[in-house]
Amino acid sequence: MPDFSFLILYVDNPPASATFYSGLLERPIIEQAPTFAMLPLRDGIMLGLWSRQAVEPAANGAAGAGEIAFVVTDTGEVDRLHADWASRGLTIAQPPTRMDFGYTFTALDPDGHRLRVFRPAAE
Repeated sequence: MPDFSFLILYVDNPPASATFYSGLLERPIIEQAPTFAMLPLRDGIMLGLWSRQAVEPAANGAAGAGEIAFVVTDTGEVDRLHADWASRGLTIAQPPTRMDFGYTFTALDPDGHRLRVFRPAAE
């Protein structure tokens, strides 16, 4: 099986999205051009931000159709990140909520992609 190495989101403005994610995730922008930007995440995984208008083959589907999930170790961290991201002006699509898989909230990036933070339910 090939190694998973990239998560790519189709965005309207890659430089603006790179600045957003760099500030939010405290990661450096390691590549930036008018139609593509890239940031390192963890374990060698890269976040690519590709211009929706330039991607080939053309992307089908609605803008903001993706979701990135971030696992944290305790419910306090869910609440802390919720407060931090809300104070940064992110749209909160779902406030902190207990669901069957754990304690979670969901914010939106500038292109409407979901950013879910959750603490998995105890087994």
